[in-house]
Amino acid sequence: MKWGKWGSCFSTSAYLSAIEFCAENNINSFDHADIYGDYTTEKEFGDALKNNSALRTKIQLITKCGIKMLSVNRPANKIKSYDTSSKYIIQSAEQSLENLHTDYIDVFLLHRPDPLMNPIEIAEAFTKLKQQGKVLHFGVSNFTPSQVTIINKYFPVEVNQIEISVSHLEPFHNGQLDQCIEHKIIPMAWAPLGGGSIFSAIPDQKSKRILAVAQGLDKKYSAGIDNILLAYLTAHPAGIIPVLGTSKIERLKSAIANTGLQLEREEWFMLWAASTGHDVA
Repeated sequence: MKWGKWGSCFSTSAYLSAIEFCAENNINSFDHADIYGDYTTEKEFGDALKNNSALRTKIQLITKCGIKMLSVNRPANKIKSYDTSSKYIIQSAEQSLENLHTDYIDVFLLHRPDPLMNPIEIAEAFTKLKQQGKVLHFGVSNFTPSQVTIINKYFPVEVNQIEISVSHLEPFHNGQLDQCIEHKIIPMAWAPLGGGSIFSAIPDQKSKRILAVAQGLDKKYSAGIDNILLAYLTAHPAGIIPVLGTSKIERLKSAIANTGLQLEREEWFMLWAASTGHDVA
């Protein structure tokens, strides 16, 4: 999301350099959505990927659909809305395939729960795309446990991409991560560092408490505060995969260097207490 118009405005060569660096360093999943960059980022990424087609077999492309935004690139959209109709899902997948210059999408997600969603219709679209070989795996994003359950009744949900961080603890106790363990659904964490709020120039009281604990742990591990907070997520038995929203190679290098960092259980609860403002009951 932050590589294109909504962030660093990478050139084609900058996209390609970043993709190549990631692929060479075992970062092989790239998270997209059709709306990113006002419907431009997928194509920019795909144009770069086309310049080194050998990369496609080394990487996994994830993308999402279901949000219809007001944009000059979608003049037919009259209001921001959701669409999870079978027709729209299939059209979106085919557009993403064209944008990304690929024959298949590795993981295709519904971006937001749609109040009008029909799980039978969604299953029909997913089944057709899978049978055609256009999508390998399917999932959702920002879905509650009950919403996942109703989709899962008609078609297996393999991923739920949700907001999880030390400053956003709800998935730890609202059933989302429990459900992931129960049904072997992969949880992907967007905004795994709190969406930047923890590192704000004027942090709130919660962020100040979290930073104080994280800084203390960094003195022990010398891993960098951001990697301390990523280790907080990867400690969970659900197997949380953080989605790093960065365009900076230096931060990726740091994350790679500290892969495998394990916090002690009490250190984990120190961060929990910093976030909530009190010890566990």
